[in-house]
Amino acid sequence: KYYTIPSLWDTYRNKLVLLALLQPEVTNDVIKSLMDIGELTGYVPTFFHGDHGASFIAGSYFRGVDNFDINKAYQLLLNNAYEENKGHNGGRPYLKSYIEKGYIPELRINDPVVETVGSAGVSKTLEYAYDDYALSLLAKELNDSIHFNDLSKRAKNYKNVFDMATHFMRGRLANGDWVSPFNPQYPYYEYMYREANAWQVSFYVPHDMPGLVGLYGGKDAFEQKLDSLFTLPWNPNHIARNVSSFIGQYCHGNQPDHEAPFSYYFVDKPEKSQVIIDTILNDFYGVGKDGLALSGMDDAGEMSSWYVCAAMGLYPLSPADSEYLVSVPLFEEVKWNLKNGNTLIIENPTGGRKLKGFMLNGTKHSGYFVSNDIFNKGGKILLETE
Repeated sequence: KYYTIPSLWDTYRNKLVLLALLQPEVTNDVIKSLMDIGELTGYVPTFFHGDHGASFIAGSYFRGVDNFDINKAYQLLLNNAYEENKGHNGGRPYLKSYIEKGYIPELRINDPVVETVGSAGVSKTLEYAYDDYALSLLAKELNDSIHFNDLSKRAKNYKNVFDMATHFMRGRLANGDWVSPFNPQYPYYEYMYREANAWQVSFYVPHDMPGLVGLYGGKDAFEQKLDSLFTLPWNPNHIARNVSSFIGQYCHGNQPDHEAPFSYYFVDKPEKSQVIIDTILNDFYGVGKDGLALSGMDDAGEMSSWYVCAAMGLYPLSPADSEYLVSVPLFEEVKWNLKNGNTLIIENPTGGRKLKGFMLNGTKHSGYFVSNDIFNKGGKILLETE
């Protein structure tokens, strides 16, 4: 079956992970459809922003969706990552600058406004770095050490747009200077950031959160910055397309910062993440006079899928990795009847909302991530909460 291009920005974050879990046959056909377009154009299709076919294909493959030619898919994804667009409708915009400089520069524009059109260089750099990481996972799997080493280095490019003076992801000019003046609260549609402000993108490094914590100066400083993200009031005069529904500077009505609520896990404070997650689950869905509305655009299912993942207590923070971050589900018990006949159960017997740890199949689990094996073998996640 042939499918049109999925809305990769932003369904790569969660919806396409759910699709791989719930309908692997459909996922396989979607990937084959992308590859068919890739064979015609030379590139795996991108969608609106980023190059998230890499994350989608890698993450699906590592979740067992593999009835396609992974070597052919990998070669097409390498074209995206290394071959500059030469007239075809595909590939990564600004790839030459990204490879040469390690970031995508912004134009020097006097007095930019919300709708100023630039390169959205910060957002693209961050997302390309993640896409490079996703592709490096396939390189490792396929024993391509040369590309694995190079892509692993490129996955650190997020550091090139982190301003140590302000502790924000910030636009840079071609000569390396930071974009100035700089107001981290001001949102842009396509200048420095894509549909976001500096606060909303400055926690997006899902593949290297310990590295990001280090840039902020350690766990205490990172926690303080996160606290400010969720408490610094939004300026009501800052009106931008698709930017709506706030907890401080955090915007749940749009997708660019949807990983941020989980960031407290990386300072060993999952209970602080849970407060934000619960606020979103309870107050930002089922709104409106009929109780049916979302707090912003669904974006082809990403907003709804965020709810599903967070409500069941398993979130794919880095969707290219076949693992999930465990949080406290909305329910005392979540049960998955798997297609192979096995069952996955997540239990919160005390009903508490503060996660202290959990048992996986009767054994105390170290850390907060579980592998995709739970969706093959089944088993029980028994939460310890208070």
